[in-house]
Amino acid sequence: MKIVLSGFYGLGNTGDEAILKAIVDNLRSELDNPDITVFSLSPDQTAKEYGVKSVYRGWRHQNKEKVAELRKADLLISGGGGLLQDTYPTKFLFGPLPYYLLIVFLAKLCGTKVMFFSQGIGPVTSTWGKILMKVFANMADFVTVRDQYSKDYLENLGVTRPETVVTADIVFAFQGTPDDSAYESLGLDGSERIVAVAPRPWFEEEEAYIEKMAWTLDQLIEKRDVLPVFVPMEPPYDTNISKRIMEKMTHADKTRLLDDHYSPNQFYQFIRRADATIALRLHALIFSALGNVPHIGLSYDRKVESFLKRSGMWKHSFPLEDFTKEQLFESGLAALDNSAEWKAEMEPNVELLRQEARRNVGLLIENFGGK
Repeated sequence: MKIVLSGFYGLGNTGDEAILKAIVDNLRSELDNPDITVFSLSPDQTAKEYGVKSVYRGWRHQNKEKVAELRKADLLISGGGGLLQDTYPTKFLFGPLPYYLLIVFLAKLCGTKVMFFSQGIGPVTSTWGKILMKVFANMADFVTVRDQYSKDYLENLGVTRPETVVTADIVFAFQGTPDDSAYESLGLDGSERIVAVAPRPWFEEEEAYIEKMAWTLDQLIEKRDVLPVFVPMEPPYDTNISKRIMEKMTHADKTRLLDDHYSPNQFYQFIRRADATIALRLHALIFSALGNVPHIGLSYDRKVESFLKRSGMWKHSFPLEDFTKEQLFESGLAALDNSAEWKAEMEPNVELLRQEARRNVGLLIENFGGK
């Protein structure tokens, strides 16, 4: 079976690279020798990293190659992740939303089936974005989404033609391999209580949450002697925001910042050794859940809240625009002091999410063949 993958690949975002790795690994586990091509902004790097064929994803180069790959393909997989949204401006045919939908349109012109795969939908708030969704998203042949909110959102946008099934983020089917490079880079002796911290920039709430995060981490250092380690899931943006938090801290000398060149698997292997995680980044939270690490999310987007509800950790977490530093500190204390209870609460939820993530490929096989 020949498959083309379209997503936010080759741009250095750990979450999206984790999605790509999970899709590729699970396709290879479940299909007989699939022929995989990835549309990537860094095609040479993607080809080397994942052992796939890769074509430049933008419109400036290799358009003939994109068409040729789609014509030969049995299926275009669009996803996973939050591709279909217009948080970033949509101007006619420029912006993320038009790009991904035009790839879908191109696939259909080439006679290729299309599956939206493990996607999180929205927000789509612009009039033009809604028109594009109604016209082009209805061209998909089958859709899986990672939460009920996304399914409802599609229906509200008038995307009703393809069958839509709620599964889970494909990263819950992530196939990690032992690699302690990130942990070993810190030169630790193994006695430290690590709090993994995965921040990100976020518009008007940014300055306020930086202050609260800095105060909370200082308090956790003083009260529980923890070692906060910043995990930059999307460099250089997360690296810069981590440094800004550290600048606000009294005990910045008792924190560490991981280098930003680690692979998704290396970040995952680090996070699973942590005692707790405080994060805005969705896939840092998912890595924590997979590693059975108590996690606290600051939800800047509905996708984060939806995940935390499914993992069972939403009652310990907060909307980014509505929490106090004292609340975050108390939640951090609880994650450290009641770790066994939090883990027991998480475990069955995470196992269900693992099963649902694997269903994405099962549903692909049911609908498009390939065995």
